[in-house]
Formats: sequence, C-alpha cells, structure tokens
Amino acid sequence: MNADRRHTLLDAALRDEGMTRALYVAAAVIFGVCLLTLSAKVQVPFWPVPMTMQTLVVLMLGMAYGRWLGAATVLAYLAVGAAGFPVFAGTPQRGVGLAYMMGPTGGFLMGFLAAAWVTGVLAERGWDRSVLLSAAAMLVGTVTIFIFGLAPLIASAGLQRAVEVGLVPFLASSGLKMALGAALMPALWYVLGGKRSVRG
Repeated sequence: MNADRRHTLLDAALRDEGMTRALYVAAAVIFGVCLLTLSAKVQVPFWPVPMTMQTLVVLMLGMAYGRWLGAATVLAYLAVGAAGFPVFAGTPQRGVGLAYMMGPTGGFLMGFLAAAWVTGVLAERGWDRSVLLSAAAMLVGTVTIFIFGLAPLIASAGLQRAVEVGLVPFLASSGLKMALGAALMPALWYVLGGKRSVRG
C-alpha cells in the first residue's frame, strides 16, 4: 500500500501547521462534536420528511479523520449527549441523556459510531480520493447506520413497521447526502493539493 494513502485528509491538512498531535486531536474532537450538534439541530425542508445533515457529517468526519479519531469524535459526542446535554436531534423536547438514547433513535446513534469507524478505515485506504470510491464509502457507511438503527426497531415493532418508519422516509435524503459527500471528499483533497502547490 502506498504510504501516502494511509494519511487522512486531516493529517494532510495539518502536516505543515506545526501543531502537536495532542493539540490537533483535541481541536478536531471539539470541532467535530460542535459540528455534529449543529447538524442535528438544523432541519432542511425535504420530502417526505425534513432532513438533518447529521449522517453526512458523521460519514465525512469518519473519512476526514480516519477510523480512530473519527470514532473517538462520535464517541465524545455520544458521551456529551449521555451526560444530559441537548446535542441530539429533538432534544430537549423528546428528552435528554440516557433516556433519549434508549429510545427509538438509539440504534441510529450507535450506528453513527460504527459508520465513522468503517468510513475511516476505507478513507485510510484511499477511498476518499475519487468520486466513485467516495460514493461507495458513503454507501457502506449509510448502510451501517441503517443496520444499527433498524435492528432495535425490528425487535420492538417488526420488520415491516421498522422499514416503514425507519428506512423508507429517509431513502431519498440519504441518497442526496451520499451524493453530496461523494463530491465533497475528493474536492477537499483537490483544494488541499492546490494549496500545497502554492506553498511549495
């Protein structure tokens, strides 16, 4: 494997910034938690249901940060939510903390963690450098989120009902977000390459 392929977008962006590893890890986690919170709160009008951009942010953080830092950032976000801070979609209106996380969307939250890891693994293998491979990584990450999210719904309400409420309403918006992420990841690498050329 090409050594450069193991670098994440974040590694490449900060390689020349003179930051210590501990400092940029801390900054990346804080930034990621804030971005995840914002993406959970902003609703975009869409059909058949309004969408947030949270799954897009989860997948892009995983790809940009890599498996370990991407998963650690999502884990930090979940920890903040578990502590009772209203960082999730629908909080505090639908509850906060562990009570919210044990509700119908709890499986999707766990799916965020798994998806950040999976997309991070793929990005470390260079899947974020082209539109086609980025699209494939986005698809794998999205499927991972739905697997985790639908599992408890299937257990409590049955397969048909789980698909009706937990999958079908979100297919169109998920497709849009996958397409957006597949375009953005290679574009960010391209922009970063251009900046490096200017510096060099």
